[in-house]
Amino acid sequence: MNPVYTAVVKQEDDCWVGWIEEVPGVNCQEKTHEGLLDSLRITLKEAIEFNREDALSAAGTNYMEEKIAV
Repeated sequence: MNPVYTAVVKQEDDCWVGWIEEVPGVNCQEKTHEGLLDSLRITLKEAIEFNREDALSAAGTNYMEEKIAV
């Protein structure tokens, strides 16, 4: 499953800024549009992995992982 996220991007003066709409805290700033999209992808992947590790740590033992779709 490869979920799709929405990047909200805009150019401000000589740089590009962007946010991932569905994930609070994932935002970046780069000199180019392409660089911004790359940074957003990397930051999003890192945020998802960090959140996954945090959730598993909080669950402790004897947990189940369930796939859900919205």
